Amino acid sequence: MENFTDKGKTSALVAYMTIIGSVIAIFMNQDENKSEFGSFHIRQALGLFISFFLLGYFVGYANSWTATSAFYLFYFILWIYGFVGALQMQKREIPLIGHFFQNLFKSL
Repeated sequence: MENFTDKGKTSALVAYMTIIGSVIAIFMNQDENKSEFGSFHIRQALGLFISFFLLGYFVGYANSWTATSAFYLFYFILWIYGFVGALQMQKREIPLIGHFFQNLFKSL
């Protein structure tokens, strides 16, 4: 296990607390306070929230209890996976879409 600072862990955990938490974590992880661990989880959380809103917009039009429930359950499991990784100080990409988020938000 790599040795990460507590400041990186704090910004990583804040990133998973809603989309506003992701924006706050971006500002927490600036310049002299920049942590690779924090940046990794900020990219994961921000991508997860943005994709949730984009895909959720279309799933909402399905007007199906089954489709909507499956969508929420799927994203809740991905959120738990990322949040637990941040708690355990591990850099694990979110399955299926984590690598895409790392490439898309590599400037953060």
